[in-house]
Amino acid sequence: MNKKSFDYFDLKRKYLDFLKKNETTGKPIIDKVGKLNKFYLPLSRWIYRIYKKDNKIKIIGLSGGQGAGKSTITKILKFIFKIKYGLELCVFSIDDFYKTRADRLKMSKKHHHLFLTRGVPGTHDIGLINKIFTKLKKKNFKTVLIPKFDKSIDNRIKKSKWMKVKNQPNIIIFEGWCIGARSQKNNCLKKSLNIVESKHDADLKWRKEVNYHLSTSYRKLFDKIDKLIYLKAPSFNYIFQWRLLQEQKLKLTSKNKKIMSRSKVKEFIMFYERITRQMMKDYSKISDITVFLDKKHRSTNMRLFRK
Repeated sequence: MNKKSFDYFDLKRKYLDFLKKNETTGKPIIDKVGKLNKFYLPLSRWIYRIYKKDNKIKIIGLSGGQGAGKSTITKILKFIFKIKYGLELCVFSIDDFYKTRADRLKMSKKHHHLFLTRGVPGTHDIGLINKIFTKLKKKNFKTVLIPKFDKSIDNRIKKSKWMKVKNQPNIIIFEGWCIGARSQKNNCLKKSLNIVESKHDADLKWRKEVNYHLSTSYRKLFDKIDKLIYLKAPSFNYIFQWRLLQEQKLKLTSKNKKIMSRSKVKEFIMFYERITRQMMKDYSKISDITVFLDKKHRSTNMRLFRK
């Protein structure tokens, strides 16, 4: 598809159709067209310019706290790039690379019982992610299978239902809550931030192990990212509200499947709290572009730190 043949009205129609299908009952999306013009199209132009510098496959990281809207953004960017630029986007989440429950059980027995709960560095299959990146960028491209993790059953689904990437992508968007996060100095780990840390990790063993993974295998993985987009929430308090909304959406789409209660969600995000808070402080250091979100989940402005 030639860039000149781009039809804005066709794109707008498909964009509005997508939002209509994905709106949660009682939570209408405000200023839909304004968001397309002021957020999605400028962001897609920025990514497109990065790709066009040498026309080589680019890995774009997208990070932000739980419920910040990463999945929705990547879905919209995917059809914008197809319609406007005629380019293939491959989108996947670090969440789909959680280790199986059986593997996390082994890890919890070997290192610390908190590793049974998915989420923190150490609970992802980093080796598999690296293999996927290699396969997607290979000259002799063949269909690539990308795992899918079902949060409602807390486990990876069977391989026959994994995502199949049949066409080699021009751009890979790798999204996830901790992508781009940096490790902390050990003296910063001492003070407990919540009851999970104070009650279950008094000796700091879990925190130190998580921090070690972040400083080694995760750091090497994140170094493969060409550019990073960070979605910044107004404060950590909104992470709970947005993550709870995610669970409500899961309830609507996953009938007869187990979902977390309000109290369980509150406890669950405590596992993410330390790294999430640090990323909110480090946003200008870790990201190439930061998108600031308001209390109603809307993007208010974007700040570019590195071209």
